[in-house]
Amino acid sequence: MNCPCGSGTAFSHCCQPYHLKVKVAPTAEALMRSRYSAFVVADAAYLYETTHISKRKEHSKSAYLNSAKNTKWLKLEIFFLDFDVVEFKAYYLNKKFQTEILHEKSNFRLEDGQWYYVDGEFYL
Repeated sequence: MNCPCGSGTAFSHCCQPYHLKVKVAPTAEALMRSRYSAFVVADAAYLYETTHISKRKEHSKSAYLNSAKNTKWLKLEIFFLDFDVVEFKAYYLNKKFQTEILHEKSNFRLEDGQWYYVDGEFYL
């Protein structure tokens, strides 16, 4: 299976090693891609664990699981990269089977060699 993040690489060689804790995402972009893939495969534990501890009260495992299971993700596009900021568009189907776009500029933080999602600014 190709990785959902759109890298063109097999999931088992791309984002899955991060989900299985075999490897740590080396960049904010790699974490962003692996989190998108985690939404696609409904890996709520990974989403929760890669959310910065200061923000985990706002993002429970059950909320992540509910979001992942109730969304049909289609494609990820990365637009802007900085050391700790990633702008992306994630395409998904709504309940009427129409394509919608989640456009966000996400902020990440590197602590003790591990990247974490902090928050994001949504664009309309």
